[in-house]
Amino acid sequence: MTNNDVLKKLRVALKLRDDDIVEILKLVDFNMSKSEIGAFFRKEDHPKYMLCKDQVLRNFLNGLVIYYRGTREQPKDATPKKITAKPKTK
Repeated sequence: MTNNDVLKKLRVALKLRDDDIVEILKLVDFNMSKSEIGAFFRKEDHPKYMLCKDQVLRNFLNGLVIYYRGTREQPKDATPKKITAKPKTK
């Protein structure tokens, strides 16, 4: 599994748009344009395809932590998000 695959799966799972990803990267002072982000989601045989390097994925994951939790100095939300699971039926 490549970094591009990981980024694609996180994008779908968290329902993020390219604008959201750009903003998340800005939280860790890592600037990229929407067109650069879009190149990660293209097919490998596309001429504008770009390989997502470790540095980009690492900064995205660090930004994602800040996006959802806030920083240690200034928490984004004082109450943790509740995850409600559906009861299992037999």
